[in-house]
Amino acid sequence: MVDAIFTNGPIFTADAARSWATSLAVSGDRIVAVGHDDVLELRTASTEIVDLGGRLLTPGFVDSHVHPAWGGLDMLRCDLAGSDVSRDAYLDAIADYVAEHPDEPWLLGGGWAMAAFPGGTPLASDLDRIVPDRPAFITNRDGHGAWANSVALRLAGITASTPDPADGRIERLADGSPSGTLHEGAMTLVNRHIPVESPERMAEALRVAQRYLHSLGIVGWQDAILGDYGDAPNPGPTYLALASSGELTARVRGALWWERGRGVDQIPELVERRDAWTAGTFTSTSVKIMQDGVAENFTAGMLEPYCDGHGHATANDGLSFHDPAVLAEALPELERLGFQAHFHAIGDRAVRECLDAVEAARAANGWTDSRPHISHIQVVHPLDRPRFRSLGVAANMQMLWAVFEDQMLDLTIPFLGGEGADRVSWQYPFASLAAAGAVLAAGSDWSVSTPDPWAAIHVGVNRTEPGTRGARPFLPSEALPLPTALSAYTAGSAWLNRWESGVLAPGRLADLAIASRDPFAGAPDEIGDTANDETWVGGRRVFVRE
Repeated sequence: MVDAIFTNGPIFTADAARSWATSLAVSGDRIVAVGHDDVLELRTASTEIVDLGGRLLTPGFVDSHVHPAWGGLDMLRCDLAGSDVSRDAYLDAIADYVAEHPDEPWLLGGGWAMAAFPGGTPLASDLDRIVPDRPAFITNRDGHGAWANSVALRLAGITASTPDPADGRIERLADGSPSGTLHEGAMTLVNRHIPVESPERMAEALRVAQRYLHSLGIVGWQDAILGDYGDAPNPGPTYLALASSGELTARVRGALWWERGRGVDQIPELVERRDAWTAGTFTSTSVKIMQDGVAENFTAGMLEPYCDGHGHATANDGLSFHDPAVLAEALPELERLGFQAHFHAIGDRAVRECLDAVEAARAANGWTDSRPHISHIQVVHPLDRPRFRSLGVAANMQMLWAVFEDQMLDLTIPFLGGEGADRVSWQYPFASLAAAGAVLAAGSDWSVSTPDPWAAIHVGVNRTEPGTRGARPFLPSEALPLPTALSAYTAGSAWLNRWESGVLAPGRLADLAIASRDPFAGAPDEIGDTANDETWVGGRRVFVRE
């Protein structure tokens, strides 16, 4: 029995040959035929015919690095992601939210961009004028910093005499008192006082996020942190509840949080969580290791120190949240127990430290099909690019970030040495990694940035933001061909998660996305105009655009 046939449009299979078809048949949750008019002969009286009408059919997108529960929670809180990137626009949006929610004991939210504030650091005094009577804590869009008001700072006991934590920094005024911006581990000083969200609220957030991601053609993802991080509860129990009830329609692989300040003693706990947090389409077989911060607040781990904005070296070369010796001890044991390593590394030193840990695992265990991956890979030393292939480490790209935008221009390039500096030219080396033979996967890091795969693919191909035709591309030699970028977001990410999707071939899972147009038929700078019309998971339609 053939349940559905998709026909009358181009079908990108994402197979090894990058072959094309015009018809595809589905039975149950599997693809049973891929071809052309011959597939139509499988039609029966009960077969649904899905007329593509010239639209592109692709494998469903898989986001290999995303935070859906937190993104959904941001959508329920004071969400600044949709505001104009300016101090005044953010303050107006916060004022509107406060007026609409007068009884909330805390003002919580997220989504502000560092580029909206001098030095990327907003002030508590601005928040105090709007929220003087209750604590306010709003994370920025990358999750590596937060904006707090004076009530929240007092509640946390943060004063001029409070030392910076080892894994973070408190921004300060001239007299040493806290200014209102907290970086990395300094956020914990406040967010440990935030009331815990209820299980019902977390379930609502995850439902909202799932609907949103399905609307963009996303059929599954790797949640990049299952653990206590930031101002939201651990989403692991929420996933388990929704998977057990059948409400989780997406395929999800969770990455268990590797706690800072601890070593191999936490591995038995990770094994227990992995065994407990498995139900339906949800598994927890990865481990998230955040090795450094971000370049914009000078916490990304660099091989050479940051500059002062005028080309002069400083004493700061960023942070390594985990001792490389601890990683070299832990990773062989994690891989021996069947875990996949999911690294966060922004700076070139952090990338190297992650690769060194995988090399230690290979030396201890021999070659295993563990599929470790490094997310973000912003600055990669040229000597380390071939190591991705030789060590079997996938490059997990967040393509949307590889553009000239305010944070890149004002908060990154000057402090990496200015345009023309070697390590500025080492940023987001997607084409170089592909040429070196690395497996490419793709994700969004939402709610850091939009989870729209077509927006990210547009940047991967053009190295400019969607809707900015004629803009100067960012390091255009690192641009990817459209088939390569699209395959990374489908076949590459599905491979990373060990799912039988990502490629349209008989026997594979029927995880599909129908685009609103055929971007291959238009100009490359029109890719970002593409939207998602339908999403299918396991042969079942989970989204259709009205």
